[in-house]
Formats: sequence, C-alpha cells, structure tokens
Amino acid sequence: MFLVIVSFVRASLTETIAFAFLKVDSPGNYITYSGFCQALYQLGLSGHPDGLSSEDTKVLWVQADTDGNGVVDYVEFLQRIWNPKCSEQPEEKTVSGTKGSPITGGDTQQQRAFGFDVKDAVLFPPEVERGMWPENYSLSDHAPLTVVFSPVKMPCGGPVC
Repeated sequence: MFLVIVSFVRASLTETIAFAFLKVDSPGNYITYSGFCQALYQLGLSGHPDGLSSEDTKVLWVQADTDGNGVVDYVEFLQRIWNPKCSEQPEEKTVSGTKGSPITGGDTQQQRAFGFDVKDAVLFPPEVERGMWPENYSLSDHAPLTVVFSPVKMPCGGPVC
C-alpha cells in the first residue's frame, strides 16, 4: 500500500523520526491530512505530473486512517504505513449488513500499491554503457549510475508486496 513512502522513509529514518517527519508541525502525537500531504510533497511524491494525484493521496489517507477519526496516530502509523501488509483486506459487508463474506455481484476494488518505474538510467563515463572502460580510469574506479524514477500504480497481489 505505501511502498513508495516506506522506501523513502526506511532509506534513512527510524520509525520514530519518520513519524515525526510525517506529522510535520502537528501539536499532538498524530499525523493530520494536511501534514501528510505536505510530507508527500517534501518527499517528491506529489506536486508534479508524474506524482501522486490528489485522489491517490486521499485513497492513501483513507487506508492509513483506519478508525476514520481524521488523524493517524502512532499505532495506525506503525500498522498501515511503516509495516503495511497488502494481504490485509478491508472488512466488507454481506447482504444482511454483517461482517463476513463480501456481497456478490458488486464492484470490487483491487488493492493497489505505488512503486517505481525507471524513466532514464545513465552510466558515467558514457563509454561504460558500450562496454568499454576509459584508458584514464583504473580498474578500481567505479562508474556512477544516475537513475530517474517515476511513481507508478501497481496491483497488489499477495506476497509480492
């Protein structure tokens, strides 16, 4: 569900610091929707054509705010953002309105996750891309790889997530 966020956050932050980053300047021990949106923008995940749309952001927020109280507390953060499980299915109503098996014949919404698509990748120096090592480089030199990613929506189908 939150693959992109988890990827960025886990790269350099502990869960406590990540929670503090996402709650931005909220006075309480919770993440607000506006703080969540601001954090996504600061992570470079929204605010540009290839980023998350406002609809995507709302879907992520609804999935994170499991109790529907308008804020994500630390427990919800741990369960839904830091350690998400794609196999968790939201409870669905049966014909009689009780929890259990889903109503048949209705539209089912497939869970989706956000991942990365490689837009461009370049090695330096350019000769390395053609399989040749420049004469002025020693064997211990490295060829830096520069990659441009764009976020993509992916179906969440079990253990891959």
